[in-house]
Amino acid sequence: MTGQTRTPIDCHLLHVDMDAFYASVAIRDRPELQDVPVVVGGGHRGVVLSANYPARAYGVRSGMSGVEARRICPGLVAVPPDFDVLRPVSRAIMETFRSFTPVVEVMSLDEAFLDVRSAVRLFGPPERIAELIRSRVRAEHGITCSVGIAATVSVAKLASRRAKPDGVLTIPPHRFATIVHPLDVGELYGVGEATRRRLHRLGLVTVGDVARIPVDDLRRMLGGHLGGHLHALAHGADRSELHPGGAGTFGFGEGTPEGSMGAQHTLAADTRDRQQLARELLRLSGRVAARLRAAGKVGRTVALTVRWSDFRTISRSRTLNEPTDVTDDVYRAALVLLDALGPLRQAVRLVGVRVERLVPRQRLDGRQLAIGERDPGWPDADRAVDRAVDRFGRAAVRRASLLDGAAGGPPGMIPTDHG
Repeated sequence: MTGQTRTPIDCHLLHVDMDAFYASVAIRDRPELQDVPVVVGGGHRGVVLSANYPARAYGVRSGMSGVEARRICPGLVAVPPDFDVLRPVSRAIMETFRSFTPVVEVMSLDEAFLDVRSAVRLFGPPERIAELIRSRVRAEHGITCSVGIAATVSVAKLASRRAKPDGVLTIPPHRFATIVHPLDVGELYGVGEATRRRLHRLGLVTVGDVARIPVDDLRRMLGGHLGGHLHALAHGADRSELHPGGAGTFGFGEGTPEGSMGAQHTLAADTRDRQQLARELLRLSGRVAARLRAAGKVGRTVALTVRWSDFRTISRSRTLNEPTDVTDDVYRAALVLLDALGPLRQAVRLVGVRVERLVPRQRLDGRQLAIGERDPGWPDADRAVDRAVDRFGRAAVRRASLLDGAAGGPPGMIPTDHG
């Protein structure tokens, strides 16, 4: 499902929600389970944490007991949750979101709100940004997501839910009443089943029913806080500003994004080719370093993540002499870490680069060179690239070693034709 009208600029909030996240991650590398009903959790006397869409077709839902799920779907496959995998995937997805905007409010492992006002000039209108995010999440993380676009938090959340699976839906303010008022009141963000039943008993079945009741009457019927809150929700008038970070206190491993920035990529085919891996590390290093510069950050530690073809994942890190936001510094540290693994006895499926121990960038340009140290010139080159990319887009300048057919060697840069 995709919104048919051009997104108004006042619709600056995106709610991005992974589709059946736990189940999607569990089966993304297991093609034999792609079309099979699968749940995460739901073992002996357990509760279903997530169900894929084939399982949902049988009526299996999150929160259902495993016994009930197997009763209505006898061929159900249950897999245990693996948070050692889920948390890194979640963090990587949130980093993908932050490559579009720094204003990301994380709600849980699998959902976040994004304010994209500052991204429109670079990436286009919000609906275009939503499609780019969906494409990146699918390409880099192997799962799908749905995106709701609106002017307020609750409406964006409602829109993403109705866009599922794997879709985009915009609910602009001028169409809010037409789209939302006919819906069951239980569709409103934060209205649980108990509140829904209570409202139904009072004759308030649809969102429009609630919207037509004066706010003072709602407060008398439901209590001051709930009545006022529901009145705002029924008119799409809740908050429109986000609080970057979030969810760290709930154990999702997120929190504010100040500690590190990274990027990772699942290769099209597993490989042991060192030159191919080096090219990918260069690409990722450039992406991470550009984000550091845009955020005014520098980092002291470079970390490499490698996932082997058997899905084992390892991480190695290296601390630099000076904090940096320079692509070449990040790339060379990542390359040292790759070479330190020795001969690749197993093919590599995924590589990732992360810069950690971030601090605000000081005026490092004034640092004196040590005796005998040569000025590499890369900071100025990186900033020139940033300016070109900011003006003309990502394709404006590419490293020569990343061009098709390029041999290995120093990561020089070459402009591409914009004619």
